Amino acid sequence: MADRTLQGGIKNPQNDYEREIAQLSPWFHNLHLPDGTQTAPDHPLGDFPSFKWRRISPLLPQDLTGWQVLDIGCNAGFYSFQLARRGAEVTAIDINPHYLRQAQWAGEQFGVLDRIHFRQMQVYDLAREEQSYDLILFMGVLYHLRYPLLALDIICRRVRRLLCLQALTFPGPEAQTAEDIKIEQRDLMLLPQWPKMAFIEKKLEDDPTNWWVPNDACIMAMLRSCGMSIVNRPGDEIYLCEPNERIGEDQDSLEDEYLSATGQ
Repeated sequence: MADRTLQGGIKNPQNDYEREIAQLSPWFHNLHLPDGTQTAPDHPLGDFPSFKWRRISPLLPQDLTGWQVLDIGCNAGFYSFQLARRGAEVTAIDINPHYLRQAQWAGEQFGVLDRIHFRQMQVYDLAREEQSYDLILFMGVLYHLRYPLLALDIICRRVRRLLCLQALTFPGPEAQTAEDIKIEQRDLMLLPQWPKMAFIEKKLEDDPTNWWVPNDACIMAMLRSCGMSIVNRPGDEIYLCEPNERIGEDQDSLEDEYLSATGQ
């Protein structure tokens, strides 16, 4: 899932290798291949997603041997490759066959396919699977989903140790919430710091799959409501979380709704 205008590629390939990369264009991930060739050197966002990885990388264990990792919306596989290099066993999912073809090809170049399993599937399909993961990466997907809170509920039930979430947000001041508000106090919701999510009926950045843009307060509130504790903010719009057992116990009353929503 990538914004259509935020992709790149090799415009004038000079050899067979670059032509092979160009045939797989457009690329949303600018991968630095083993020989130094880049898949999207002209990416509108710069060296993406390397600059995001530099924020996250120091907060994750250097040795992930024995860790089961899930990369949701893996795209061309940048994060999957980084985690596999650290020894993790990675399941990488995406709904787009074009990106999965890129990821499979790039995984061969990096020599890490023995530690990565690519699957074409929706995030909602995870509700019908029993597998849990030590680390889940949920990068740049939430705002593409019609049902974001349901997806987050599903994902958070699969996290054993860490969740790393990145989502497009709109700016706003520090969050404000209340334990309870009265019906006549609904004007509180108009405050800029109240958790909010804007609905995109048509397109954002020429992409019709951009449905929601929350503010920072909304992201944090959603994570807490799904049983997560935010333990670090490694960068703008990035949230590193751990399961909160106490909050998880409070979710028991929502079980019937969850099971019905996920067709179980």
